[in-house]
Amino acid sequence: MTRLRRLLWPGVMTAFMLVVLLGLGTWQVQRLYWKLGILAQIAQAEAAPPVPLPAVPSPFAKVQVTGRLRDDLSATFGADVRDTPAGPVLGTQLIEPLERAGGEPLLVDRGWVPDTLTRPIAPTEGEVTLQGYVHPGDTPGWFSAPDSPATRQFYTLDPAVIGKTLGLPRVAPFILIAMGPTPPTGYPVPAEHLPRPPNNHLSYAITWYGLAVALVVIFVVWSRKALSE
Repeated sequence: MTRLRRLLWPGVMTAFMLVVLLGLGTWQVQRLYWKLGILAQIAQAEAAPPVPLPAVPSPFAKVQVTGRLRDDLSATFGADVRDTPAGPVLGTQLIEPLERAGGEPLLVDRGWVPDTLTRPIAPTEGEVTLQGYVHPGDTPGWFSAPDSPATRQFYTLDPAVIGKTLGLPRVAPFILIAMGPTPPTGYPVPAEHLPRPPNNHLSYAITWYGLAVALVVIFVVWSRKALSE
């Protein structure tokens, strides 16, 4: 009886931790199937034709919108190194407003351009129809690089702040990330596909379940040793 009492509190703590680990593993399995559903929706949307841009768009839908690009009011966002035939090149995203009939101007991320680009981007004339997906506005974090309104270089994708710097008092509260083929001039390079959130939940579930198994094994080994003393 004295030996069994020695197992009481370690057994209670082991059972508690086992429930926690199994719960975390099961939660990750649920997240896995939830994420697979989102990825299936994205694949379906990517295979389907784009839908007209709604008032409240989904971030995982392929949309299209028609308007006139304001090439004279461009800005840049972020910094991104990409591999080119000449080697790795630092670049940024080209942001331009799209004036729409019956709607607020919409900021468009037309794609990546290198910092070393020597020739200007060819201007667009007349109305254009763009395809892409919507990116909600961001807010700066503790470690966000400061924006430079004087040079129109931004590191936080905040439509209201960028629009105000470009002289637009009101803009849509989201950004359109343009998709499509690279233009004949080479730049800007638009996005190739809809965003795909990472899906690492299976490995997380295996980790939690593996820790649960290890906990049981350790407790069994310890219990045998404690009972034999």
